[in-house]
Amino acid sequence: MGIGTFVDRTSRPPSASAVRGQRSGGDLILIAAVIALVIFGLLMLYSASTDFSFQVYGSSMYMFDRQLIWLAAGTALAVLLSRIDYHIWRRYAVVLMGLTILLLVAVLIRSEVRFGAVRTFISGSAQPSELAKLAIVIYLSVWLYSKREQLHDIQLGMIPLAMILGLLSGLTYLEPDLSATLVILFIGGLMFFLAGGDLRQILLFLVVALLVGWLVVQVSATGRQRMASYLAGLKDPMQANYQILRSLGAIVNGGWFGVGIGQASTKLTGLPFAATDSIFAVIVEELGLVGALALVGLYGLLLWRGLKASLRAPDSLGSVMAAGLTFWIVAEAFMNMGVMVGLLPPAGNALPFISAGGSNLVTTLAGIGILINISRQGGQVHPGGHPAPEGEDRRSYSASVDLRRRDRRRRESRPRRV
Repeated sequence: MGIGTFVDRTSRPPSASAVRGQRSGGDLILIAAVIALVIFGLLMLYSASTDFSFQVYGSSMYMFDRQLIWLAAGTALAVLLSRIDYHIWRRYAVVLMGLTILLLVAVLIRSEVRFGAVRTFISGSAQPSELAKLAIVIYLSVWLYSKREQLHDIQLGMIPLAMILGLLSGLTYLEPDLSATLVILFIGGLMFFLAGGDLRQILLFLVVALLVGWLVVQVSATGRQRMASYLAGLKDPMQANYQILRSLGAIVNGGWFGVGIGQASTKLTGLPFAATDSIFAVIVEELGLVGALALVGLYGLLLWRGLKASLRAPDSLGSVMAAGLTFWIVAEAFMNMGVMVGLLPPAGNALPFISAGGSNLVTTLAGIGILINISRQGGQVHPGGHPAPEGEDRRSYSASVDLRRRDRRRRESRPRRV
């Protein structure tokens, strides 16, 4: 089954925290982490966007007000999805994927150019490539679940997976949206691994993905430029592109404790995309490395609780879906932060919950809603103390990194391969 394994959960009673999570309507630690990220994001967005909003839109509150509107819509969607059984996606995953593909094609036909790319509708308000990230997690979860007994067959496993990922990543690349393309390929390969894909197929996938990535860079002027500036920056930080240079300057200026909220100067003197792609640089300048570590800690908390939900999910569908949603959000966060400190090539992706942008915020909160539903069902119990049955599959994915170190001595069953 690869490194990821499935464990039998029919004989182990749930922990007290699982019962409390079910009674409270979800994982309270996960919900608290998301609320903290959202509030932190609003505070930093307000600080980073006022000057730009006034210069471009004539109102210092324009971007902040729009973010509040999208936050209300995303929160409502998250609450709704947290109440809907995630198994419903077995019926609607194909519909969601079909709608996503239509939107990606439509955005190319409409050709609404913003910042040199064709990615949006409605004057930049709707970005289908953000929906594509959520759609690929849901669709692949259902597809991998339905093909779980055939993943070792390359004709029924790897080849169909490559076709699915190739179609979606190809459409996002044409916009061009290199960051979305990379995220889709990364999530696809990771979910195949988590679902128990054959190790040889996973290695083959990595080789093909690296080859495709190299070809994308070669045929894309944007890709070549970004890679060249990244390699130059690794050799000499002073040769990095302008955005990274300004970002590093903001980080140095912030020091350990920052210059204070609202006091950053880099956002006023030419830091590109201060309220969107580069908002992490504003955070470090105003709150220092201590503030940056606190933000990293919140994402780490989300990662922990997301994997915990995956471990406790009633079936392998919920396990792979929870892991996919968690890794998608956290990977985007660390990709954005890695770019801002010069560790990764420029990608142009948003910082989840923090950056300005309605499409990213709504789809991320939608993913959180589904994750909360999975965590709620993982905590459901019968009066006799056993997990409630959820469909015919009684096996749950166990992540390679065991986050339940404190429970090791009390375990009644050990992971076993199937």
